[in-house]
Amino acid sequence: MYLKLYRFFSFIAGPIIDLWFLKRRKNGKEDSKRFNERLGHPGFPRPEGSLVWMHAASVGEIMSVLPLINHINEKYSDINILVTTGTVTSAKLLDKRLPKRVMHQYVPIDKLPTVLRFLRHWRPDFVLWVESELWPNLIVETHKTGCPMAQINARISKNSFNKWQKCISLSNQILECFTINLSQSEEDKNRFTALGSPNAKYVGNLKYDASPLPASPKETGQLVGMIGNRPIWIAASTHPGEEELLAETHNILMKEHKSLLLIIIPRHPDRGKEIKEKLDNQELKSAIRTEEEEITEDTNVYIANTIGELGIFYRLANIVFMGGSIVEHGGQNPLEAARLQCSLITGIHTENFVKIYRELEENNALIRIHSNEELAEKVDLLLKDHEVQEKLSSTALELIKSKQGVLEKYIEELTPYIHPLSNSYNDQDSEILEE
Repeated sequence: MYLKLYRFFSFIAGPIIDLWFLKRRKNGKEDSKRFNERLGHPGFPRPEGSLVWMHAASVGEIMSVLPLINHINEKYSDINILVTTGTVTSAKLLDKRLPKRVMHQYVPIDKLPTVLRFLRHWRPDFVLWVESELWPNLIVETHKTGCPMAQINARISKNSFNKWQKCISLSNQILECFTINLSQSEEDKNRFTALGSPNAKYVGNLKYDASPLPASPKETGQLVGMIGNRPIWIAASTHPGEEELLAETHNILMKEHKSLLLIIIPRHPDRGKEIKEKLDNQELKSAIRTEEEEITEDTNVYIANTIGELGIFYRLANIVFMGGSIVEHGGQNPLEAARLQCSLITGIHTENFVKIYRELEENNALIRIHSNEELAEKVDLLLKDHEVQEKLSSTALELIKSKQGVLEKYIEELTPYIHPLSNSYNDQDSEILEE
């Protein structure tokens, strides 16, 4: 019944949905040049041969599966790979990071006409659905084509689980479409099973096997030249409501650390000027990276509102506060910073990465704070005590290394579905896979 209701309302609300997306397009939240892709129109022809389609909601999700994409691309040169995401930021980043032969399209809006248009063109042979985003029309209609579907690195937060429980028949109808569910944690597996997943299995979190974020030597060198020997701390992936608190913290810290530089990296790059106004209100002099403003001796805060440059900034500083954790956003992935030997600080809201933060905290590999006064205290501690800083970063890195090997497990689980799509597949391969 819930699925029928969803389909009915997505149909009658079609004009309203269209207006909402047009407003997003006008505000720069949709890609104007490629907006037709959101309506299910292809950006280019479907290539001949088998096609594996991988969908991820945004940047974090797709970055976690890049090693898997690279594996399929390298091992099966005759299999085409299509990646879909929904955000402008993810498209810009993937333009730099996706290997050759891998295509990117925006995911179609979850209305039946756009979904059918998308599927008629691409005709996928195997679908990999990353993490937690579930679009009923897209999933159900893909399932109707007969191609197998897998949830990979699957996760579902406690809040989302509680919401889905209220419409359990809908979750059953959606999750039954997946041939297999490969979950990040035992807890995620149990939640998906309770919601109706018929074949959920705990495999592990692919984020532990991600490669270190890349960094341009040229851009890194230019920043080193501007910063000099100044002490630095970073606030990464910040959200609205956090920058004001970070500004207060930085003002406290500068009373003792006169030349201290704060680098704010907003989760949404288009917020640069908005953040600058907030910093101006607290009498902090700031420079915006996208405006090509340089860091001078008078610069208190550098707003690094670019895409794909986290790797540069994590290499410049040893102290990183992970954003999305002071406000109730649920936190951001801390492993990228930890992998580049940063000492981590987080707020209390880390529901999006519960197990990762729990394991880091249990191993004394991060500091959790409850107020901006406490944040100032802990940053001050790390600035003064390099042994504590080194202990935090080395412990986190060792934990990551101990968790690696997840990619091989995913490859093992997915090979029986991917290998038969290759022209090199034969009956002998079939016998090996069955064994």
